[in-house]
Amino acid sequence: MSLVFGKWETKDVKISDSGLANYIKLETKTVPHSFGRQTQKRFEKGKMSIVERLVNKVMRSGQGKRKLSGKYVRGRGSCGKKIQAMTIVEEAFSTVESKTKQNPLQVLVKAIENAAPREDTTKIKRGGISYAVAVDVAPMKRVDESLKNIALAGFVGSFNRKKSAAEALAEELILASQNDPKSLSVKRKDEVERIAKSSR
Repeated sequence: MSLVFGKWETKDVKISDSGLANYIKLETKTVPHSFGRQTQKRFEKGKMSIVERLVNKVMRSGQGKRKLSGKYVRGRGSCGKKIQAMTIVEEAFSTVESKTKQNPLQVLVKAIENAAPREDTTKIKRGGISYAVAVDVAPMKRVDESLKNIALAGFVGSFNRKKSAAEALAEELILASQNDPKSLSVKRKDEVERIAKSSR
């Protein structure tokens, strides 16, 4: 079995949320890059390494058109630059390991489990009137949302600050793995579930 980035093993990493177990793939190559092979068919990304999926989320251009806390948040100039995104994730993993003395892959899995929303809202239309209805979130969507929010928290933590993207991502992974309310991804999950609960 290859070590992730040549440093971290995956065999001892445990997934406690059985609903997400089929969609968190830990086996990977030394360099988590599949050249887009898992993007051709539906649901194929569920077979992609969870580390590579995090790297792909870090390659986003930020929040996009929506504002976050009253301002537009852009990425760290790594949109489409996979080597730069991999460097950010590798440095974040090293920081997590030095601060927690744990395998950073286990911290990542715990962070995903804590940041994955179980309920969300969708709009349905009846008689020309739109209603917000609470729905259960599919396991793959839960993993996607948690990875997106973790990567976005890395942007927010380093936006217009001296902190690097790797440091901000490492801090978010540690906070989310501890289910800390200071974590942006956990905060967003709680907000989504609170809105869904009021729409039942």
